[in-house]
Amino acid sequence: MTTAQHSAEELEKLAVRAGRDLEEASAQEVLRWAADTFGRRFCVTSSMEDAVVAHLASRALPGVDVVFLDTGYHFPETIGTRDAVAAVMDVNVITITPRQTVAEQDAEYGPRLHDRDPDRCCALRKVAPLEEGLRGYDAWATGLRRDESPTRANTPVVGWDARRRKVKVAPIARWTQDDVERYVAEHGVLTNPLLMDGYASVGCAPCTRRVLAGEDARAGRWAGLGKTECGIHQ
Repeated sequence: MTTAQHSAEELEKLAVRAGRDLEEASAQEVLRWAADTFGRRFCVTSSMEDAVVAHLASRALPGVDVVFLDTGYHFPETIGTRDAVAAVMDVNVITITPRQTVAEQDAEYGPRLHDRDPDRCCALRKVAPLEEGLRGYDAWATGLRRDESPTRANTPVVGWDARRRKVKVAPIARWTQDDVERYVAEHGVLTNPLLMDGYASVGCAPCTRRVLAGEDARAGRWAGLGKTECGIHQ
């Protein structure tokens, strides 16, 4: 297993080639490739909606870093899921936080920035701290799936994250919700309790609601604001 740092040019070539070669590979094969290629310079990011990708990655790279972004606005259930994952899974959970606390942000920008300018709030509390948190890695994995929403329909299994100049791995991109539920049941994987309470996608509490019958999984995020992504995956 290599741990050598690659140049950005090498990483981009790796991403392009792997995206083509691994399109039909299983999630476990994709993660085994990532572990073999990047070693400890590979991490998983998790919103703690569930621990499926973290569980898969721990089988390919025991003790893998799982980066969790604590925005200061999470549901208690989400923090509880993070703590449970850290306690029972063979992973190293790393919690990163924004530069400002919620109170400090409120003092500078006014309260409830998430209502008035959700893009700015996400940029401050998600996008910027994650970029800092990923600095020491060559590649990162996410739980993005093509079936979640139209904006994610073309998610590559392995792609090039040009903004961060890293390889971006989406090992379950081709999975369906049924595939996720089957894996959770088969392996007893931890999931956020809110998924059993009408939430199909779990984000910050002020910007997340339960979904209605017939809505896609992302409909409960920033409802009524014409916003479907926080900016991390754009």
